[in-house]
Formats: sequence, structure tokens, C-alpha cells
Amino acid sequence: MNQNLSSLSNEKGKTSDNPEAPIIVGLDIGTTKIAAIAGRKNEYGKLEILGFGQAPSHGVQHGQVLNIDQTIRAIEVAMDNCIKSNPDLQISEVYVGIAGHHIKSLQTRGDLVRQNSINEIQGSEIEQLIENQRKTFIPAGDEIIDVIPQDFHVDNFQNIKDPIGYNGVKVGANFHIITGDRNAIRNINRAVERSGLKTKDLVLQPLASAAAVMSELDMEAGVAILDIGGGTSDLAVFYEGILKHTAVIPFGGENITNDIKTGLGVLKQQAEAMKKQFGCAIANEAKSNAYITIPGLRGMQPKQISVKNLANIIQARMQEILEFVNYHLKQQGLDPKILNGGIVLTGGGSQLNHLLQLTEYITGLNARIGYSNEHLAANHVDTLKNPMYATCLGLILKGYDDYEKQRKSFNNTYVHVAVPSIFEKTGMENVAKEEEVSVDTPVKPKEAKKRNKSIWDNFKKSLLDLFEEEADQEMK
Repeated sequence: MNQNLSSLSNEKGKTSDNPEAPIIVGLDIGTTKIAAIAGRKNEYGKLEILGFGQAPSHGVQHGQVLNIDQTIRAIEVAMDNCIKSNPDLQISEVYVGIAGHHIKSLQTRGDLVRQNSINEIQGSEIEQLIENQRKTFIPAGDEIIDVIPQDFHVDNFQNIKDPIGYNGVKVGANFHIITGDRNAIRNINRAVERSGLKTKDLVLQPLASAAAVMSELDMEAGVAILDIGGGTSDLAVFYEGILKHTAVIPFGGENITNDIKTGLGVLKQQAEAMKKQFGCAIANEAKSNAYITIPGLRGMQPKQISVKNLANIIQARMQEILEFVNYHLKQQGLDPKILNGGIVLTGGGSQLNHLLQLTEYITGLNARIGYSNEHLAANHVDTLKNPMYATCLGLILKGYDDYEKQRKSFNNTYVHVAVPSIFEKTGMENVAKEEEVSVDTPVKPKEAKKRNKSIWDNFKKSLLDLFEEEADQEMK
């Protein structure tokens, strides 16, 4: 459930140290949640969070907007909560993340014969080279989302990272082109525009997450990032500072929840709560004598759920996702031995217990959780560094990359916006905390009978609260 983030600090020193920089808003339209974060870089190049809002996602499945009206309402709730957190904000444009089964990629090569080869290569020529790739033939019904140069060449000189300042007759590059279904892209843009906003740019979610949790050193060493979201798991692989591959794996946290729901015969809310509270990605690490008591509905007997059975279900699905990662690495000829940076897990699904160990076992890569620590200002609450917000923060960083490289025009009208104290460590620590359906802690079977009555009372109350919350959302 969203918090009302309305307190605002007027203390001296709370305003941004870089007021001339634009405020950029990242909008993450996910399968389970929609999050909006407004931020600005300070004089040290760190992000100061100026607004935050989120809402349960409706109308989105596997990363795709299917029900536009429901998505619009969810976006409006998230944006309202963001503005409530800081009433000084004026938001009209957003950077939007995109994912889904429809995302594809291809490699191309392009060249540009220079009209004036006497002078050094200029940035405008590189922009023209990139723009020419947007004419690349792609299947009917698809649309180009992004054109990403990998490495450049000038005449006979190869593997140039930045050709600006070189001199030559011909400049060219290898490109990674990301495409998506035209209707899916149109649905996202329509939902954003009908929410009263303008899409500044669409950014592939794993690239946004990579910007938030990885450094140039990671990309140089070779690293794979796996963003485990609600509807999909998104993969991006970097080597020698170059984006080598992107892929969308059609499974995510929602699939795990549905597996638990079906396999254990529980409600979806209970399955989600059990996954978060007691979920484990390695069955052998789960206690074999621990059980979760689920109250029976309509007078039926309570159900005993083995924590080990829960872990078996989670491990099976996570193993499938990680085997997809192996498949994509082998398909691109990327030996795990060359990825010295290992694999970085981010997104809400990355927080499962023992997932790092399972990842290392399946992929043979060193694994770590990706946090946005190095990009956020030091005084921000740790909750905003949660991996589930990596995409949103990365969208802001992508926006700043456009601003600093003058790829897009930005207006600087937001010059007096302060950082709300609620986003600082001295403020409310659970700024983005969500309410969960309570599920009782594991107990041995003999102890469970004594607790059934109180368990049922707690469960009944949580269900009533849940329905009241949904009714409130519908009335809005």
C-alpha cells in the first residue's frame, strides 16, 4: 500500500546544489507495480531524489500493456503519490522503461562517407550515422526502439570507442538495434499520454537497470545483468565496455507466485506472501521440519505447507530462468570465463534467499546483488536503493546521459525544488514499504494446532484489509 509522502523540509541546505540541472522522472510500468521517481544530480554528480510514488499495477501482463484504461489509472495513482511526496514538483515528461516478450535485437554495421574529410570527425556526423541505422529493414509490425553503437572504425582503424576528433574519409560502426512490436509500443505511449504526460524516451529496462547498478569498470571487465521483474526477466551482457547482447526471458516473479499458488493450492496473495517471507531458491537449504500454517476457507481444516516443498517450487522456476541465461550466453559465443565481472542480479525477484548460490551453481559465474549505492546521494534512505527500484533510477540516469550529451532539449523550470526530509535517513525509513498479506511463521506440526484459531482471525483480518484496499483503488 502506498504511503502518503507529504512532508517537506524547508531547512537550510535541503535544496539541490545544482539547481540549473533539469529534474528527470523515471516511470517503470511493471507487471506487479508502477513506480515513478523524480531526481536531479547534485554538484557531485549524485542523484538526489525529489519525489517518489508507486501503485499496484493493473492491465500489464509480462511487461506489456494490455488494458490501457487500467494502466492509465495505475499510472495516475503512482504520479499522484509522487507529487504528494513533494508538492513543489511539476511533472510533464517522463522516461519510460519497456520490456516484454515482443522485444528483439539484431546486429548491423553501417558506414558514412564524410563530405569534408579534411576536418576532424564531429558529433553531428556520429548522430547522422546512428540515425541512418533507423532505416534498417525490420519485420513488418515491428518498430525500432533504440540504436546503440558498439564500436567504431575510421578508415582502416578498428575498435575505436569514441571517433570524435579522429580524421578520415569514412567512419562506421557496429550497432545493436533493439526492436519491439509496434502495437505494444503504441499502447505504452498511449497510456502515458492519456495520463497527462509525455514520453521523453523509451528505454529497454535491462539497460536502465545496468546504468543504475553497474560502473564502467564492470562493463569493461565483462558482466551480465539479470533484472528479475514481475512478468519477465531481462538480460543484458557487456564486454570490453560494449553492449554485446540483450534478451527478454519470458518468466519472472509472477510465474513463481503462480507456481506456488497452483502447486500448493493456496490463494495468490498467500503465495506471494510465502514467497517473500519464507521463499528460498535452494531446496536443500530449507528446513525439512518447518511448516507454514494456512487457514482453511469457509470452515475447512487449516493446511500445513512444508517450507521445503515451497523451496522446491521456487528452485525449479529459478533454475529454468538461469538456464535461459546460459542458453543466451552460449548462443552469442560468450564464454562465462571472459565475464570477469560475473552476473549482477537486480529487480524485485533478486531478493530471494540463496539465489546467489543457485546462480553461481547454474551459470558458473560469480554473482552479486545490484544496488544503486554509488549513484544515489549518501543521505538517502536505504529503501530507495532496493533492487526493485533499479530500473526507475536507471531511467533518470539515462535521461541525464541525454542531457549531458545534448541529445534532447530540456527545460530548466524546476529551480527551487527541495529534497523532502522523508527521503533522507533521518526521515521515514519505510518510505516505499508495501503492505503484505501476513502468513504465519513456520512451526512444527504439533505446535500448529494450538495456533489455528488465532491464525484464522489474523488471516480474516488481512483479507478484509486487502478487499478494502482494492475497493478504495476502484473508487479512485
